[in-house]
Amino acid sequence: MTDSNHDAVRRENLERARANADDAITPPLSHSFRGRWTRRHWAHASVLTSMGVLLAAIVPGFSTLLDAPAGTNAQRMTLALTLPKPGLRAAKLTDDNWQSVTLKPGQTLSGVFEELGIPYDQLARVMQHPKIKPTLRKLRPGTGLSFNLPADGSVRAMRLEAGPGIGDTPIELEFSGDTLRERAVPVEITTRTVVLTGEVGKSLFASARKLGLGSAQLNQLTDEMFKYDIDFDSDLGEDDRFSVVVDQTWKNGQLVKTGPVLAATFTVDGKLKSAFRYMRDGKPEYFTPDGRSLRRPFIRMPIPYARISSGFGMRKHPVLGRMRGHMGIDYAAGTGTPIMAAGDARVEFVGRKGGYGNAVILNHGGGKTTLYGHMSRFAKLRVGQRVAQGTVIGYVGSTGLATGPHLHYEFRVNGVHMNPLKMTLPPPTPLTGQSLVAFKSETHRALDKIREVEDVVFQLDDDTRVASVAKPVAPARKKG
Repeated sequence: MTDSNHDAVRRENLERARANADDAITPPLSHSFRGRWTRRHWAHASVLTSMGVLLAAIVPGFSTLLDAPAGTNAQRMTLALTLPKPGLRAAKLTDDNWQSVTLKPGQTLSGVFEELGIPYDQLARVMQHPKIKPTLRKLRPGTGLSFNLPADGSVRAMRLEAGPGIGDTPIELEFSGDTLRERAVPVEITTRTVVLTGEVGKSLFASARKLGLGSAQLNQLTDEMFKYDIDFDSDLGEDDRFSVVVDQTWKNGQLVKTGPVLAATFTVDGKLKSAFRYMRDGKPEYFTPDGRSLRRPFIRMPIPYARISSGFGMRKHPVLGRMRGHMGIDYAAGTGTPIMAAGDARVEFVGRKGGYGNAVILNHGGGKTTLYGHMSRFAKLRVGQRVAQGTVIGYVGSTGLATGPHLHYEFRVNGVHMNPLKMTLPPPTPLTGQSLVAFKSETHRALDKIREVEDVVFQLDDDTRVASVAKPVAPARKKG
């Protein structure tokens, strides 16, 4: 076979194969085109035309976005969407979030860090701080610790609150990157004159403590201001009220000190009793609103809250068993109860004295002396020492001829025994002249503050009695 014949056969085979392939790919038409468009032809053409338009619109857009090289100005469409305000989330992440803990017995600083989830490397930096390192040795239960732990999980600052072992001002450390620096804590100190008022309730002392009064203020009320005018064991009713004026010192918003009572009022059976503090001759003293001293030359009961177990006069001695004159007053009280000097005096005797046991004798001048017997122990006294009224001179016991712990108290005038409960001695000189003017000027502020509260709680009537404010009666509803 010649080459020309061979080429002709090959071309024929190729054309036949191409024709067979086209027949396999192109499906046969069930309805051949006969030279006129039918309704079906027009529908197919419409669908194909719509798809072509859509493809022409979409494909160039994708190709522009995908194929546009960097640096070219590709056309973009901007849509206005409502988005959260920028900075809100950032603010939440950076806001201060102070958490405070109180060191418990047996708890360590590392335990606190672990409890709060603070990384150990932060603890190591704190432990090496030159000022904090020695302070950490003084940490004790009750110490306040504060940590600034923002929501982003970081530790921004640590503060050791003021207290025993820390000092009068807090210590604050600020964490900044890899550094730890001490930051000065501003101290704001303010003093406010406040009126604390309330009902006596079942316990004056419990009610007063709820208002924030401490032992010092309570002792001033009961032992200095109203000792002679109010029997705190029997005179007060649950509905009686009291008001106390004090100066309070606040440091950084925390109450750190309550000063002495500047003024106070009590209502007993509807009668108002008032007392005001004033410095006379360099010593604090309490006066009525008109300048009369509430102080007495002698305390009738030189022991707090005791009952009389034996009065003045003849009695059968509990130890000797025979009738014998009892030349004093016995006050039953627990061992260790403090005993106070009945008045300003010079110490005349301290020591053991026969049946009196451990005893103290005070000389008040003018031939007046007082004796205190059966003490368990003495306070720091020496013969010749000057003591002021109310000074603790010893403590209740049962030394000498005694069947139980009590104080035996005697009062003598020129060596003659007198009944302490029936002694009538002239009161101290009242304030007059310039002293009275200064007193009224100084106490005017406290009196006004009491009135601000009392006029709301009570209805004052000529400074002599207090009547409760009547509650308004609701108007009757009309029936209809």
